[in-house]
Amino acid sequence: MRTRCHSDPDRTVRTICRLAFGGLAAALIALAPVHGQEKADAFAPEIHSGHSSPKGATAQHYMIAAANPLAVRAGEAMLAAGGTAVDAMVATQLVLGLVEPQSSGLGGGAFLVHFDENTERLTTLDGRETAPMNARPTLFQDENGEPLQFFDAVVGGRSVGTPGTVALMWEAHQRHGKLPWADLFQPAIKLAEDGFAVSNRLATLIADDVERLSRHEATRSYFLIDGTRPLPEGHILKNPAYAETLRAIASGGAKAFYHGAIAEAIVEVVRHAPGNPGVLSLEDLSTYRVKERPPVCVDYREFDICGMGPPSSGAVTIGQILGMIEPFDIAGLGPTSGETWRIIGDASRLAFADRGRYLADTDHVPAPISGLLDPGYIAVRSSLLRGDTALGEDEVEPGEPEWDHAMRLGDDQSLELPSTSHMSIVDSYGNAVSLTTTIENAFGARLMVRGFLLNNELTDFSFATHNNGVPIANRVAPGKRPRSSMSPTIALKDGEPAIIVGSPGGSRIIGYVVNALINHIDWGMEPAQAVAMPHLVNRFGTFDLEAGTMAEELAGDLAALGFAVNIRNLNSGLHMIAIDRDGDNVGLSGGADPRREGIVAGQ
Repeated sequence: MRTRCHSDPDRTVRTICRLAFGGLAAALIALAPVHGQEKADAFAPEIHSGHSSPKGATAQHYMIAAANPLAVRAGEAMLAAGGTAVDAMVATQLVLGLVEPQSSGLGGGAFLVHFDENTERLTTLDGRETAPMNARPTLFQDENGEPLQFFDAVVGGRSVGTPGTVALMWEAHQRHGKLPWADLFQPAIKLAEDGFAVSNRLATLIADDVERLSRHEATRSYFLIDGTRPLPEGHILKNPAYAETLRAIASGGAKAFYHGAIAEAIVEVVRHAPGNPGVLSLEDLSTYRVKERPPVCVDYREFDICGMGPPSSGAVTIGQILGMIEPFDIAGLGPTSGETWRIIGDASRLAFADRGRYLADTDHVPAPISGLLDPGYIAVRSSLLRGDTALGEDEVEPGEPEWDHAMRLGDDQSLELPSTSHMSIVDSYGNAVSLTTTIENAFGARLMVRGFLLNNELTDFSFATHNNGVPIANRVAPGKRPRSSMSPTIALKDGEPAIIVGSPGGSRIIGYVVNALINHIDWGMEPAQAVAMPHLVNRFGTFDLEAGTMAEELAGDLAALGFAVNIRNLNSGLHMIAIDRDGDNVGLSGGADPRREGIVAGQ
């Protein structure tokens, strides 16, 4: 494996053969549960709301895969009108903030990976929320210096970071948009005014969160009938306040959000949240800026796997996992082998050990990114996987990558439970977008302002500041961006985009994306099957196996190898597009995760 940062990758057009989908994968997917719901465990990013058949599509000119049919149709309309992938992204995000407000919206943040066909350039934009300038390292500690309980920190103003999504949409459109900015808002404005039918997923999540949604008047009156009963599936929900907010941003650009009446309303709600006020200020909003970061790219098989660097831990951790498993015959072992998952699972554990110690917002804390992805270091870590059984706890420790900085860091203690959404888009010009967007926990801070929810993103920081007297990289600091696992990814082949993928799912996002890439690259599955395959994810020593699927059948093998095993619903939301080139002919195939309500559309 070699490592490169692709801010301007070389381009050579060669044939990309479409990966064939085999009968074995079809049989495995058939074991997946269809329908059914579970009560959320206390710390799930979003609860499971059912499982459908694999969802895919093919096209030649453009394609979009996103988390809700209404949002996909809005983005598709922009693509059909000659818009770019960024135009479609903006329209899609604005509708997602209306129809699945539990996952993302104007009050949250996002990471964007973009490939520009004209310049042959891959860029990544950081629209992550920031800690207010008045935030202190002890923000999530009680008077005795003890970390708060998670939901005591979440609900209210204390957890709200400066939103970045609107700034990201504006910056991306200024760079890569083609259609008029205001036109992108029309689908969402119309839906907000005319109303939309509450989906099964939204109704399920509201019903699961009635108590927290009822704590603040604006949130309670929007999501609960008569302030007590959750909105049922099929209820026609209108949001005129959201339409008014969208009109202001459509005419005034991002400035209308970060200055003036909208900004004042955000600060008022945050600072006066009953029982748990926050410290967000007008200055925090007016000084917020999107940051272009160097892409993090690693080679895996014939692909360059590229994504977002810190404050995202996604691309670095994915790169480490893939680098460690590359010497092994994963393709030959196949998806039903316990040995396959021993290798992948322990590679993930080692990468997460490094992630917990070293990765955070590099504007505030240096991180040894090049050292963590150095081929020599990866080879040393990979050699630990040569045994026959699971690594012992004492063997899964952070490594010691080469690093010019002498700072000692303690292991992280943060609990990351983002409620998130992902979209993958390819336009008719050859541009590609991978965007992962979030408000953190389901329904964020449960504070509603002018028709949209505010994030609780600051709870992605470590509540503790030190571990055994050593500072933790991901501790709270003024202006700092909390570490994230969001992993929007574009895989290049011969300098051209070949795979566009990402997922929600908290810190399991990394495992979900790794699994989807392996399914497609190593096991030859088309996107619809690659994103529908049963999940096996190991971050910290326990293997999470997706309930009701083939993954359960591996429980005995993995336990015999020495792993702790937990069978549970795993609620990813993967959206993947693969690009097949044969000379001047281009074919697009896409898949939407059957665990959520998204679809794929294109022409």
